[in-house]
Amino acid sequence: MSYLTAYIPVAQGAACLAALQKAFVQVQVDPAPLTRSRGQVLADTLVERLTGQTTATAVNLEVQVTVPVQALLDPTSPLPAEIPGLGPVPADLLATSDGTASLRRLLTDQGLVIGGDSRQRTFTGLLATLVKARANNRCTEPYCDAPLRHIDHIHRHTDGGHTELENGRGVCEFHNHIREQPGWHVTRTPDGTVLTTTPTGHTYRGPD
Repeated sequence: MSYLTAYIPVAQGAACLAALQKAFVQVQVDPAPLTRSRGQVLADTLVERLTGQTTATAVNLEVQVTVPVQALLDPTSPLPAEIPGLGPVPADLLATSDGTASLRRLLTDQGLVIGGDSRQRTFTGLLATLVKARANNRCTEPYCDAPLRHIDHIHRHTDGGHTELENGRGVCEFHNHIREQPGWHVTRTPDGTVLTTTPTGHTYRGPD
């Protein structure tokens, strides 16, 4: 939780409070059952009006969290994860993200950032060069040797996949689009093998 304060003229402060109270009255007289307390309604209304969102939970937010690499390697490490400017947080909080709010983990060693989660949607720069070189600039789908045209997320970006070397593969335009059709699935196994499953249920192994 966090505190939000504003230092404004008393008339404007009174007007803000009156507007929030009016919003609660409107919720009270609504035929739908009231499932939130007065404080929750006031807080949600404040967030919605400040951010311009329809609901308070729709706020699109990224929180950067610095995580000592020792804390990931050793569960008993006393070094805490930390939200810069706010203080330490439990390391297990970083396991998942809910809704449109997300945590971006920044790995640190001796206080220096040495890595982190990618925010990029597409493969660019050196990362794209490495993926293309690994594929020899040819489509990596089994039995296809067409020129590489796209870099595809093995674990799709829309499903939470990261834009990183291990999650990228070079493919031709056809195979990048066909996997989006119903029944097609692309996965990477724990041993690093990329498997393509077709709508008929057949599975094909790509190059390691």
